[in-house]
Amino acid sequence: MQRMTKQRQAVFDNLSEHRDFRSAQKVFEDLTARGHKIGLATVYRNLQALAEDHQVDVLRSAEGEALYRKCDTQTHHHHLVCRNCGRAEDLGAGELEKWISAVAASHGYTQIEHSIELFGLCSECTRKADS
Repeated sequence: MQRMTKQRQAVFDNLSEHRDFRSAQKVFEDLTARGHKIGLATVYRNLQALAEDHQVDVLRSAEGEALYRKCDTQTHHHHLVCRNCGRAEDLGAGELEKWISAVAASHGYTQIEHSIELFGLCSECTRKADS
């Protein structure tokens, strides 16, 4: 585990305040708007360090951009992500893990690792789209 510097703590705190996956650019904009003296490269570096330490989750947007989020759980889980606003919900593994293990075993695979993200529209974005 890497040392929690002042800048890393500011980045972590910013992610802790939001339920959506956030880009490094958005975190940078939030922090500088609040008066933090931090560079964009420092934000990127600290987000990567937090992800490597498993303190935040990272996923790729449809455009390939890395997005970060502090999740409510440290155990293995998946995400349901709104493709419009970025809001995300943590999903437990449950039946999905059994299915993955069965599929892997049927093909002779072991030591499976995976990351599953489901993308859709949250109820609020659906309401806005329908009106």
